[in-house]
Amino acid sequence: MRDLWELASFIVTALALPVAVFFFIWEQRKERDNEEEAAYQLLSDAYNDFLKVVLDNADLRLRTNEPLDSPTPEQNERVLVIYDMLISLFERAFIVAWDEHMSELEKRRWNSWDDYMREWCRRERFANALPLLLRGEDAQFQQYILRIAQEERGNLIQLA
Repeated sequence: MRDLWELASFIVTALALPVAVFFFIWEQRKERDNEEEAAYQLLSDAYNDFLKVVLDNADLRLRTNEPLDSPTPEQNERVLVIYDMLISLFERAFIVAWDEHMSELEKRRWNSWDDYMREWCRRERFANALPLLLRGEDAQFQQYILRIAQEERGNLIQLA
């Protein structure tokens, strides 16, 4: 009977312990993936909320590349506030989701944000406002979005 218990102990040590470690690591990775998905979903929801603000301010024509005809000081102020909201969201996405060494899934998620940034940087009013909007923002984020703006607008935008 003692030999049977020793054999069982050996089997548990040799087989069950590595399997348990494997499942522990697998569960940890799954939990991390779920946390990353939740963070991505929160950012995505925040961008959708931002688009509602843009829609609520349709008179500012933020989604076009056409300048406002004789904007009032109040319209100019609303444009800057909305652009501030957008830069804040882009910076948060950059800090949370961007990394030099991303997995394929992380790259797919990041490409959505890169597309949003490029779309906005193609708009002259937004691109021209970047030097003002980027004051005090994360230095790596500043470099990233300025590079995108340069690529999309074809000219160098410099911080003041």
